[in-house]
Amino acid sequence: YVELPSVGSVLSAGTQAGVVESVKAASDIYAPITGTVIAINEDLPDAPESINSEPYAAGWFFKIQPNSAADIAALMDATQYQAVIGE
Repeated sequence: YVELPSVGSVLSAGTQAGVVESVKAASDIYAPITGTVIAINEDLPDAPESINSEPYAAGWFFKIQPNSAADIAALMDATQYQAVIGE
């Protein structure tokens, strides 16, 4: 089960934007930056397994129009994120 924010929702960085539930657990999805949701992955509720199998392709959650370009610069790229979760 996947619950995503509505298009047009204004999210603040770090606030809950949705939920992913599996047989074993439920996990919140948090907004990475402050901005307005401009698109959601409408295919995700029917194929939630793509979150794990294709996170950089079919498994995306939503797109945000940032309030500040500086927020984008503060995000980690994939290599930096892998380093953090590998620790």
